[in-house]
Amino acid sequence: MAGWEFWAVAGGLAAVVVALLVAAMRRVPAAAADSAASDLAVYRDQLAEIERDLTRNTIGPDEAARLRAEIGKRVIEADRTRASAPAVGMSTAPYRVSLGLILGLVLPGALGAYWGLGAPGYKDMALGPRLIELDAGMAGRPGQEAELATLGRARDAVVDQRLQAELAAASDPVALRDRFRQAFEAGRLQEAVRVQERLLVVLGDAAGSNDHANLALALVAEANGYVSPEAEAALRASLQADMGNELSRYLVGEMFLQGGRFDQTFRFWRPIAEDGMPGSPWVASIRERIGQVAELAGIPYTPAAATTGPTTEDMAAASEMSPEDRQAMIEGMVAQLSDRLATEGGAVEDWNRLIRSLAVLERLPEAQKIYDEAKAKFEGRPAELSFLRLAAVETGLNP
Repeated sequence: MAGWEFWAVAGGLAAVVVALLVAAMRRVPAAAADSAASDLAVYRDQLAEIERDLTRNTIGPDEAARLRAEIGKRVIEADRTRASAPAVGMSTAPYRVSLGLILGLVLPGALGAYWGLGAPGYKDMALGPRLIELDAGMAGRPGQEAELATLGRARDAVVDQRLQAELAAASDPVALRDRFRQAFEAGRLQEAVRVQERLLVVLGDAAGSNDHANLALALVAEANGYVSPEAEAALRASLQADMGNELSRYLVGEMFLQGGRFDQTFRFWRPIAEDGMPGSPWVASIRERIGQVAELAGIPYTPAAATTGPTTEDMAAASEMSPEDRQAMIEGMVAQLSDRLATEGGAVEDWNRLIRSLAVLERLPEAQKIYDEAKAKFEGRPAELSFLRLAAVETGLNP
């Protein structure tokens, strides 16, 4: 159902509910008055019956007087009830207050609650069918070649032919690993993919978890972070060899995140967030996002407190600053991080944070310079370079 259609139906239903409530409010006093009037009619009939019985000598004068007195009390009570029934109409204060609460609180409150908790425009579907649909969408997602074509980065057929000829006789795993590293670091991702594919052929059953993970890494980097079915196959092979391979678990989590299976992302990421290798580039990324992933999955989870970044005192001070002072403070913190990396070095997540911070401050030339320095620092480490490359792509730098 289109957005305007949904809100039209919702508005119509709300109007019907309001009309029913207003009608019910109007009927309550009217019903009380009608009941009293009916009782009076009955009592009049009873008085007439007493007179007839007295005329026929069915009852005596004393009995007739007693019955008249009893019915008279009931008539007085019924008349008092009819007179005390509240008037019906918009002019009465209780009516106006009740109507104001309905129109001013109940309906806006319901709309606000739905806006915050609901999903406007999302079709009604139970959890089970929704997960089945998400899995079907993942199973039918585009392959590597199709995604590269969509990105405007289709593989060069001439390069593929050349690589096929060069790699046909390659059989030295050490040389192939060196060539993969060099190609990956230089950003020749098509070559890196083909070299790693050849390495896996040469190794056969002797290929390890990291060998399959490196192929997946090259495929994901080639597709700007997209985890294709081909990358998924490599990740499956990697985890079959070593279920604890953190790089593979990280990329599998990214795959499920892209497919909307937040529950599976959380399952693969949680062990890394809590016990991941210190300094691994994916650990910082996971820790930054796992709280949101858990929330999307509907899983109660409190992430561990971050060990880097602004302190509580920094945040409290920043909240009280003017926009100009806050900007100056942020730039000062960025400058401190930059100086520390220049003099002491740091983990790849620190370099990633500096690159992204400079991009947010719109200091792109400086961010590009820092990215180039980071590439040189982490030369020969494909996982870290992939992490930095993703930051460069997402911030508009030249990877």
